[in-house]
Amino acid sequence: MRRILIACAMLLSAVAAAAQPTLEECRRLAREHYPEIRRYDLIRLAREYTLSNARRAYLPQFALSAQATWQTAVASYPDVLREMLVRQGIELPGLNKDQYKVALELNQTVWDGGKTAADKRIAEADAAQRARAADVALYEVEGRVDELYFGILLLDQRIVQTNHTLGLLRSNLEKMRSLRRNGAATQADCDAVEAELLAAGQQLAEVEASRGSYRRMLELFIGRELGRAHLVCPDAAEPAAGEPARPELALFDAKAEALAAQERSVKASVRPRFGLFAQGYYGYPGLDFLESMMKSDWSWNATVGVRMTWNFGAYYTKRNSLDKLRTARREVEVERDVFLFNTKLRSERESGEIARLRRALADDDRIVALRRSVRRAAEAKLDNGVIDTDDLLRRITEEAAAATARSAHEIELVKTICELRHTLNR
Repeated sequence: MRRILIACAMLLSAVAAAAQPTLEECRRLAREHYPEIRRYDLIRLAREYTLSNARRAYLPQFALSAQATWQTAVASYPDVLREMLVRQGIELPGLNKDQYKVALELNQTVWDGGKTAADKRIAEADAAQRARAADVALYEVEGRVDELYFGILLLDQRIVQTNHTLGLLRSNLEKMRSLRRNGAATQADCDAVEAELLAAGQQLAEVEASRGSYRRMLELFIGRELGRAHLVCPDAAEPAAGEPARPELALFDAKAEALAAQERSVKASVRPRFGLFAQGYYGYPGLDFLESMMKSDWSWNATVGVRMTWNFGAYYTKRNSLDKLRTARREVEVERDVFLFNTKLRSERESGEIARLRRALADDDRIVALRRSVRRAAEAKLDNGVIDTDDLLRRITEEAAAATARSAHEIELVKTICELRHTLNR
């Protein structure tokens, strides 16, 4: 029986923990729910289509053509030969001016100068660059989730502190009313405490409304209702020092690789290309012109061979194109250096803020303890029949402000540590 109870307790504990979303879980849900996530599949499909087209560059290329022409002049026999044959009774009609052809041509690339390989590299690099850009967009979404998450935690703490202040005000209002019934306090004293109680209640309603708005926005990001679940405050462990591992750095690498792939394509454009070809056609005249001069019958004809093409015009723009791409790569390096510089500045600022908040928290504990002691002294005076309503309310307000400041510093410290982790992506 005892084992069953222990197992049930563990199960209830696990269910309760699962009902309390953590910051990492909210980040993960936001990444999965954000519309940007669908871009990965589109990038993958576009990459596959482009690579498939590049791989087909070495497949045989067939072309079917047909033509019918009329010419103003055609190849003919010399006049001396025609006159001699005519005297012997032989008539040569020569080629007709109307000619016809139905042809099928086959071209097979043997080597294209590296263009296909360059096209494949460009497709890979372009897909990688777009994927890394999506990583950066989703990384920015995590930052927006963090703002909402810690905003809710801060409002939760304010609600707790406001409820504590309301409890103190209600307790002292009851004491004040008791003293008024005994003639030791006036109605004005009770009204002052009650007015402060109502004002604190209004503040509580405003804070709860703000928290509700924050929770609804967070629900839109993560695509899940939070219900009454309480968010878990992350741990306050600072990340180790070192170089950042941000997705922007991977994006810079992808941009540089894409430019390098384009350089290969420019270099491939100035190389010669070799291929095989074969052409067969049925028509008139055939390849045997003498035979076609004798009679106008259509015939089958075929040609096979090796072809080399070399576009020297690409040399005119090769140097400028390469210089342009190399300039773009240097710009990417400058962007990387600027990003690393700004990231280092931000991390240093966040580290300094963490140190300041730790010092503030150490003082906050003492300040809250002192404010609480002073408030209790004011309440002791009230218990002893010494009525100083303004002093009592001031002491309660000062204690509430000190406790609220401490809670804010505590949440801000954890938030700044998480921001530093986010800055370094650790």
